[in-house]
Amino acid sequence: MTLQTQYPFDKGFVESYAVSNGEPEWFKNLRLNALEKFEVLPMPNPDKTKIEKWDLISFKQHTAEDQSIAAIDALPEKVKALIDVEAGLKNLYIQQNQTPSFLSVTEDLKQQGVIFTDILTAVKEHGELVQKYFMTDGVKVDEHRLTAFHAALVNGGAFLYIPKNVEVKEPIQSIFIHSNADAPLINHVLIVADDNSSVTYVENYISLQDEAEGIANIITEVLALTNARVTFGAVDTLAHGVTTYVNRRGYAGRDARIEWALGLMNDGNTISENVTNLVGDGSVGDTKSVVVGRGDQKQNFTTKVVHFGKNSEGFILKHGVMKDSASSVFNGIGKIEHGATKANAQQESRVLMLSEKARGDANPILLIDEDDVMAGHAASVGRVDPIQLYYLMSRGIPKVEAERLVIHGFLAPVVNQLPIEGVKKQLSEVIERKVK
Repeated sequence: MTLQTQYPFDKGFVESYAVSNGEPEWFKNLRLNALEKFEVLPMPNPDKTKIEKWDLISFKQHTAEDQSIAAIDALPEKVKALIDVEAGLKNLYIQQNQTPSFLSVTEDLKQQGVIFTDILTAVKEHGELVQKYFMTDGVKVDEHRLTAFHAALVNGGAFLYIPKNVEVKEPIQSIFIHSNADAPLINHVLIVADDNSSVTYVENYISLQDEAEGIANIITEVLALTNARVTFGAVDTLAHGVTTYVNRRGYAGRDARIEWALGLMNDGNTISENVTNLVGDGSVGDTKSVVVGRGDQKQNFTTKVVHFGKNSEGFILKHGVMKDSASSVFNGIGKIEHGATKANAQQESRVLMLSEKARGDANPILLIDEDDVMAGHAASVGRVDPIQLYYLMSRGIPKVEAERLVIHGFLAPVVNQLPIEGVKKQLSEVIERKVK
């Protein structure tokens, strides 16, 4: 006997949602085609992590009721803490559940042709531009069931376009708030930096409660075209009970550069993919990630840089700390395709376990299909050095405080190298909260 799973959506549901949003025909058709693929594609198969019992698809309602705000002062304090009010609310987007709640873009950027808005508005008002890049050169709809699910039911996110030769000197920030357990966070962020442009973008995912239910399906696509530079920062702090799939994908053209600074601090079960495709000659991908796992959560992190272009450079640096009975798999993959001569692939992964039940698995992988290249990796998994603890405790520092200092020292080499000061500060505060 075959059991058929009933999902809370079908063709009529998806079509009705697209029509109610006033979406163009091409996007409605994209949703419907994705739904067809969803029904036949398999789930992803993350290495060494069993997700068969994870609920990554079910939900009670697709969107939450309107939660727009009149002013920043109306936001919860933990959200306001993410905003640099002293610098002014210059280029900021806030989304509560699926509702665009606040948007501020300076006149200077508007006059230069910069577009920054929520993704569903962009689909309607900048359709030709969005259609050109939405799930084409980055994440593909048919990669597996979760990418098809995402394309069919995306209900939030942001769109950022930087025109040719435009240099955005101040960071652009998005804050995505999750507070409704019944509605899924199916977020798509699309960033396109056109030729010779540059931008720094920071996003925060935050739950208002420490304990919550629900699912998050997050896809971010960063496209840096010829000689463009994108610095991307993120701090994810979704609550325990929120099961998350997050896929951040980069495309770097000739002489382009993408820098990732990721604080992966969710408290629930998480699958995280971060892939940078160095397509153009002379392109660079640099990924720095910090992870703290606690409680009973299970996590799988895959960081991958794929070299297609000649003289391309890819760097991966990851440090993770596992507490309590948390377990995580860290896969670092440097892949050099045939023809990518003079490519340089380097990676380092370190995992520190703080308890007997904590588990960390660091897997450095190099896949080389070209001779004239450079490649290297380093990885380690271990516990807190008892000599370090003894040294600190012998000077009157209590054991708990000594462990806290060791953890901060372990993560500092990555945190200190993050290229965005705002992300560095936010991340330090989250780390302090999670390890104290």
